[in-house]
Amino acid sequence: MPANGVPLTPRDEILTFEEIRRLAGIFAAGGVNKVRLTGGEPLVRRELPALVDMLSRIQGIEQLSMTTNGMLFDRHVEALNDAGLTAVNISLDTLREDRFEEITRRKGLAKALNAIDLALQFGFNPVKINAVVLRGVNDDELGDFARLTLTRPVHVRFIEYMPFQGNGWNDNRFLPYSDMLQILENDGLDLTREVDEANDTTKHYRVNGGLGTVGFISSMSEHFCSSCNRVRLTADGNLKVCLFGNAEVSLRDMMRAGASDDDITEAIQSAVSRKKASHNGMYNIANEENRPMILIGG
Repeated sequence: MPANGVPLTPRDEILTFEEIRRLAGIFAAGGVNKVRLTGGEPLVRRELPALVDMLSRIQGIEQLSMTTNGMLFDRHVEALNDAGLTAVNISLDTLREDRFEEITRRKGLAKALNAIDLALQFGFNPVKINAVVLRGVNDDELGDFARLTLTRPVHVRFIEYMPFQGNGWNDNRFLPYSDMLQILENDGLDLTREVDEANDTTKHYRVNGGLGTVGFISSMSEHFCSSCNRVRLTADGNLKVCLFGNAEVSLRDMMRAGASDDDITEAIQSAVSRKKASHNGMYNIANEENRPMILIGG
């Protein structure tokens, strides 16, 4: 979290639930079968379970997940489960209280850990833990995170540090996937490579005897652009076909100007067809203009 917080988007610029539902239906009609609600923090949006219910009823959507920091999860978990949420990602970069407060600028490690347990109790599947790894910041906790998979059927995903506006990018803190793997092996963890699914963004491993898995998202050191089939819709209605690209198409403005579903489908197809073969690499990305990650959706 930036020291000065983040600017709030005026409410009339944010998509309404009905607009989100309409766009999700258009994407589903085009073959999208997974939807994930992200943020910022999605649970600060009032009546979010109502949106989950609307999305869960769309024909073709097979998985409906949410990424959350867990701070408000205990208040909404039952309603989210009843509404049709199927999977949960918990963003958690440290298992140490002092570091948690330094990174997030608030107390709350116990709430995040409780959110993981609640997600498992309510049967969400999968339950993932997303940890961004920075050299010299939390790289000494990799083994602690990996050992969570020994006693819980959770999927820990170590994410390479990525350059975005406002996240204090410093390439000296970048730790590649290969180094993370070596740290875990040096810590005495016996890792076995798992088979990844088609179009997966994660390289999966299992600690021998583990109930869950350990994964690595190597966006920088070993990018997976050629098989990436993700697109992102920002809270203010802009379509991004690449996380690192600054090109955006405002589907919100099209809808509010009276565009038909066919018009919007054509705009989506056109944007996807312009998707580049790969991103520009770590050092070029760091020098390009793009939204901060908190305004894109993690």
